[in-house]
Amino acid sequence: MSIGPICVSRIFCFVATWILTLATPIAVLPAYGQAAIPIPPASTQSQTSGEPVTTSPDSVSSEYGQLSAGLAEQMPQTSLSADQIINILQQSPDLVVELKSELADRMQQQGVQINPNDISDQTLYSQISSNSNLRTSITSVMRARGYISNDDLQSMGSSVPEEDSARLLPSTGSSLSRGDNVVEADSGTSERSSRVGENDNSTNADPFMRSDRSRQSVEENSRRHEKVNASTDSPKVLRRSAPYDLQSMRDLYTQVPNENTQLRRFGSDVFVNRSVSAAVNTPLDVPLGPDYIVGAGDALIINLWGGVTQSITRTVDRDGSIFLLDAGSIQIAGLSLGKAQDLIGSKLKQQFRNAQVSVTISRLRSVRVYVVGDVQQPGGYDISALATPLSALYAAGGPTSVGSLRTLLHYRAKQLVEKIDLYDFLLHGIRNGSAPFESGDTLLVPPAGKQVAIFGAIKRPAIYELKAEETTLASVVEDAGGFTAAASLNHIRIERIDAHSQRVTVTLSDHDTQSLESAGGVIDNFKVEDGDRIRIEPILPYSQQAIYLAGHVVRPGRLPYSDGMRLSDVLRSYQDMLPEPAAHGELVRLVPPDLHAETIDFNVPDVMIGNANIDLRPFDTIRIFGRYEIDAPKVTIRGEVLRPGTYPMSKGMTAAGLVRMAGGFKRDALLENADLTSYKVSNGNHLVEDLSTVKIGAAVAGADTQADVPLKPGDILAIHQITSWNDMGESISISGQVRFPGSYGFTDGEHLSSVLRRAGGLLSTAYPIGAVFTRVQVRELEQKSREELIRQIETNSAAARLSPSLAGSNAGGELQLIKAQQEQVLSDLKNHAPTGRMVIHINADIDSWANTPADIELRRGDKLMIPKRPGFVLVTGQVYNVTALTYAPDKTAGWYLSRAGGTNATANRKEIFIIRANGSVVGRHSGGWFDTDVLSTKLNPGDVVVVPQKILGGSLFWKTLLSSGQLAASVAVTAAVAAAAL
Repeated sequence: MSIGPICVSRIFCFVATWILTLATPIAVLPAYGQAAIPIPPASTQSQTSGEPVTTSPDSVSSEYGQLSAGLAEQMPQTSLSADQIINILQQSPDLVVELKSELADRMQQQGVQINPNDISDQTLYSQISSNSNLRTSITSVMRARGYISNDDLQSMGSSVPEEDSARLLPSTGSSLSRGDNVVEADSGTSERSSRVGENDNSTNADPFMRSDRSRQSVEENSRRHEKVNASTDSPKVLRRSAPYDLQSMRDLYTQVPNENTQLRRFGSDVFVNRSVSAAVNTPLDVPLGPDYIVGAGDALIINLWGGVTQSITRTVDRDGSIFLLDAGSIQIAGLSLGKAQDLIGSKLKQQFRNAQVSVTISRLRSVRVYVVGDVQQPGGYDISALATPLSALYAAGGPTSVGSLRTLLHYRAKQLVEKIDLYDFLLHGIRNGSAPFESGDTLLVPPAGKQVAIFGAIKRPAIYELKAEETTLASVVEDAGGFTAAASLNHIRIERIDAHSQRVTVTLSDHDTQSLESAGGVIDNFKVEDGDRIRIEPILPYSQQAIYLAGHVVRPGRLPYSDGMRLSDVLRSYQDMLPEPAAHGELVRLVPPDLHAETIDFNVPDVMIGNANIDLRPFDTIRIFGRYEIDAPKVTIRGEVLRPGTYPMSKGMTAAGLVRMAGGFKRDALLENADLTSYKVSNGNHLVEDLSTVKIGAAVAGADTQADVPLKPGDILAIHQITSWNDMGESISISGQVRFPGSYGFTDGEHLSSVLRRAGGLLSTAYPIGAVFTRVQVRELEQKSREELIRQIETNSAAARLSPSLAGSNAGGELQLIKAQQEQVLSDLKNHAPTGRMVIHINADIDSWANTPADIELRRGDKLMIPKRPGFVLVTGQVYNVTALTYAPDKTAGWYLSRAGGTNATANRKEIFIIRANGSVVGRHSGGWFDTDVLSTKLNPGDVVVVPQKILGGSLFWKTLLSSGQLAASVAVTAAVAAAAL
């Protein structure tokens, strides 16, 4: 199947739109792995490992949009050059195959039926070279699929926009300022960040406060780290080059990549972008119970009703008392809210009969709490009396990279009030730490305990802190949210630090986890240790119970396989296939144990009727071909039809059917007979041609049922043209000094004299000697000759033009003169287009030359211009005064030349020539070898004397070339002289 220009344009109308769809986030189309990009390691090391940190680019996001707006607005304007993209595609043939396959599928959805194999590499490469939007889109896809990285773009000379670079390479500063433990999930490393802000007082007056701008930057960078690890995610794989263009083979040629994403300490994001003021000034939005201990600074509202109605607001002073006008000073600090209400009520009831009293807290007091240890901003903080340890930790900016999240110690003087585990809140939402703070209390954040990193097919990959002395893998998995549905419990790999001496790798497959039940038991009992890095491997990225349907079918792709499945279970009827499938089909089987490919042929019609059936196996690929894809039978029609060309030969096609397929006859078609050329192979070694005549008009009209003939593959039908059809409407244009100028039609074989008579003959003012007769065919021949002459002059080297006698100390100057002369001749040739003039010999007495050799036969497009008598002779070329001189009878060329001032120093007097008014040329040898004096020639009106320039250089070939160029450029002058005489 060949692809014409229109089809090619339709193909690449869809390319950029489809590329945008390919460039959707990796969570949606994660067909390729991501390449890691190294970043500078932090200054300190984590207890989990000590190798350099690397990170991976985020997925490039783009929504499916219009070509004009989507490419410009949604995709980062970063593009490799066409050569760089083509080089990568040539090194990754699988990517080329996938581009073509996906493109063909999308075009079929748009109603354009095309085979991916019909899209040539050269067609794809040419579009990449000419379409900048396509290059941008493919670059984004290559980067998102892991074929190139951000470093590759920089090394190849492509700039990455700042915004896009932030997405590709998360800022290391965000991790450091946040105090995370950042671990590269693949490299076996983790880096503990610096304790930023802990001892730095240079930027803020208050060493315990961070700027809002810094916190906002931290939060933005944190969002860039967000990673979805859902059970429904497609597996992330690295594709290897497959030897065959089979989807099954491409599925198998995949590798599960190492994780390249950054791991952070679980719970560190809780303390990002939390301002101290929000934690300190906690509004009183919850009711206080009667057990609340009243203290100095609390604001009370005392509502009194009964004998009198009154509302009184009092604040507990530093002595712990409040003053009431009727009851005096009442000491309530240290009492619970219920007891304080009873005490106040008893005092007021002594003053007011039947008084009822209610006491509430309108504003809580602040307490000074010291947050110390491994926190971002250790120091003293004034917080609400109801604040929890989590609120105090918020105020201090959260723990540093070495601060514990599982053991927070609440001290009151030397007494330990309680221990707080933040994992209860982070994992289960339980806010423990019920003991209220009192002024002077201390919250100590000790260094973190044992830590393990878990990643891979887990819902919440991160670094987790262990609390118990002995923790099982099952509890770590529970903290991490559990396994994803794609987790392979038989392939769990643990990298462990052995006794501060070496790293070892432990796999649970060593513990006989051959079944899901045994794997679960091992996980429940397996003890994790400090520094373990646990990788949960995913299951195989492809289905092991699948077959593949490809080719000329309605629904190509992957199909489920079941035991006992046969070929007829897939190919049930012709409705499952596109129109006109070929009878030949293929079953490509990957034969175990090494899964090498073997092809099994089958007959499609036999499968349809159940005579030929094949048992299927996993990874089988069923290929169905179109009738016109495998040695397609074709026929050709030429000549006078609307759409001549080569057509697929359908079943039962006849000559009349082919004419109708080609759009029918043109008006100039000869309907009587057509030629039908057929071919057949004789003895299998040579071709025999058979030419026959078909009564094509009767066959198409249906007037003669015997006229139509069936066609065979390779037949050529030629529809002829009616005799002399192209000669209809032939005309000649006559202008100038004739009685009736205009366009005159003529019949085939008519001569010039006949048309001139119909034009009324020549006027008395006509000058027939200077008549200019032009013909299209002559102009075309002159153009070809002139182009060849220009090519020879341009390709002849200047060094070859320099004669040995001129070669010397001034050779450079001579070469410059030769070059200038060459450019002048070339300019004259290019600026004076050929006229196509034919030399004719006519006069005013038409009868005197009619029916003689001078009476030429006319052709379509001929033009005749009859000028007036010019009355002058033109002298041009290398003379002192290029001018037109009034004609003087019986004067020679030498006489006119002398009147023009004679020749100058650069003239070539030996090669002076004359161009007559009728276009003929008189040169040095025109009158014979013994009559070489051109200047003695008598001139007529309209003649032109041309004095050529002396040709520099000693090469005879070069002199001949330039002389020819000077002559060709001067011939057009006579036509201009005649036109001026009109």
